Formats: sequence, C-alpha cells, structure tokens
Amino acid sequence: MTGNAMFLVCDMINDLVHENGPNGKKGYGPELARRNTIANNAEALRKARAAGVKIGYVRIGFSADYRECPPNSRPFQGAKKAGLFKLGTWGTEVHPALAPLPGNYDIVKHRVSPFYATSLDAILRANQIQRLYLSGVSSSGVVLSGAREGHDRDYDVFVIEDCCCALNEEQHRAVIDQVNRMTTILTTAQVTFTEKGYGQ
Repeated sequence: MTGNAMFLVCDMINDLVHENGPNGKKGYGPELARRNTIANNAEALRKARAAGVKIGYVRIGFSADYRECPPNSRPFQGAKKAGLFKLGTWGTEVHPALAPLPGNYDIVKHRVSPFYATSLDAILRANQIQRLYLSGVSSSGVVLSGAREGHDRDYDVFVIEDCCCALNEEQHRAVIDQVNRMTTILTTAQVTFTEKGYGQ
C-alpha cells in the first residue's frame, strides 16, 4: 500500500544545490557532485511516482524583506546578508532536475525544521500519511530535524541516505548514525516505497 506514504524532498533549491548557484563551486557543491545527490534524488522521485506515492517539496524561504527571518540565527542572518532564500526568485525554486509536478505539495518553512510553523503536519494528517521518506540538504539540518520530529509525531520514517548531503562526509555520517535508531536507513537502490519500504 503506497497511499499512506509521502516522499519529502527537502531544501533541494537552486540557492543550495544548483551548480550555477551560490553553493555550486563551494559549500554543498563539491559534496553534491561527489555523492551524486541530485541524480539519486531524481531516481528516487521516479520510483516514488511510479509507485503512486505522494510527493512533497520542503523549501526554505523568506519574504523579500526577510520579515520571517529569525534575528538570533547565525545561518539565517548570514543568508539574509547574502540575499539568499528570497521567495519568488530563482534561488528558492527546486532544482530543475527535480522539478515538482502538478499535484505535488509545496511546504515553505522559515526555520530548519520542516514541521515548525508549516503546513506539513496538517497535510500529512489530512492524507492519512503513516510513512515518511526523507531526502535533502542538509543531512545535519532539515533531514535530521525532519527525522527526529517525524519520529516523535509517530510517523514511520525512512531516510534515503544517498539522496542526502552535508558539507562533508564526516558530518553526514554522524547524522546517519544519530537517526539510525529511530528511522530506517535506505539507499536509492533499496527503496521501493511499498508497505515494507524497501527490497533487494
């Protein structure tokens, strides 16, 4: 049964992951290329759509005046200073290789967590979702927060490990080790999006 599952693609936006974006040559860019993260997400999306699983895109974004930007957050104040994460601009669009289709869900967030002050939990409950599949950037940010909070909201959480990326492999592996006890860790090759969630 796939009707009770949703695949959340988190923060795969141009400002963070596009090769021509501000992180293309530095930041996440080198690790994204080394880990083949975008292509892996594209394959996971193909499999999810073939299985009839609901798709949600979680995007960090702020109004043009950054009215929602937390004043005490070092990373978000840094983004504000650099002019990143402005809603309605190319930077907050999903990478074109992973583009949403009609009927997919768009969840805009103003903090690290995909749940905090967003529509996500209401969407999941309205659709009677029980299983959550997570991918995205960064492993130590939205993926870690989503895995922990999804677990504590009683969802069965699956992290597609090779669809995630951090600033370096050490940071990524540390996150995977942390969430391993509360989620099921999968690869793109393993995930099936079926009731069991994975296969050989």
